[in-house]
Amino acid sequence: MSDATPDAYEPTERTVPTRSRERASYDRALVHSLLDEAYVCHLGFIRDGAPVVLPTLCARVEDRVYVHGSTGSRPLRMASGAEAGMPVCLTVTHVDGLVLARSAFHHSLNYRSLMIHGAARQVTDRDEKLTALDAMVEAVVPGRARDSRPADARELAATAVLRIDLAEVSAKIRSGPPNDDPEDTGLPYWTGVVPVVTSYGTPEPAPDLDPSIGIPEYLRRL
Repeated sequence: MSDATPDAYEPTERTVPTRSRERASYDRALVHSLLDEAYVCHLGFIRDGAPVVLPTLCARVEDRVYVHGSTGSRPLRMASGAEAGMPVCLTVTHVDGLVLARSAFHHSLNYRSLMIHGAARQVTDRDEKLTALDAMVEAVVPGRARDSRPADARELAATAVLRIDLAEVSAKIRSGPPNDDPEDTGLPYWTGVVPVVTSYGTPEPAPDLDPSIGIPEYLRRL
């Protein structure tokens, strides 16, 4: 019987960690939030018998995640030629803090990570492809898709999109202070967490931008 529910993904042999199992989560809302907060992921696959990991843009639409690339790239050709799809592992990581313990051994990171196993399939439906590409633009800057020219036929032909269904998924989270050994608490070393945050600077207009075009409100919100 499946352990999957409307609120959680089903754990599998590949998604249950061998260490720190208490940090694992299969909560659907959490998984979606980690994907929605990211716009860069790492896509792993096997090429010519060796592992390859590529950084790429990603975006979630309901229970699917999309990545894109050139139609001439190796992973896109591999996915389109495999009837069952290309086996992949996609990961996302958010670093929230540097965890500095008294001992070098217990130094760590506070993080929120996500691992997705599945089969990548090339998207051939034009409407689905356009939806996926708009989602990727929105993942980088919310509001930007409607404030830019849509891809034309030539650009669509040169761009490939892969789809991975969200089914075999797990999140893993570490938060809180260092885990020092009791015998180390008296050592004279600073210990604690250094928060890590992402911030955006003032938008820099392109040299050929019409001076009458101001900074859009969606960029001001960043």
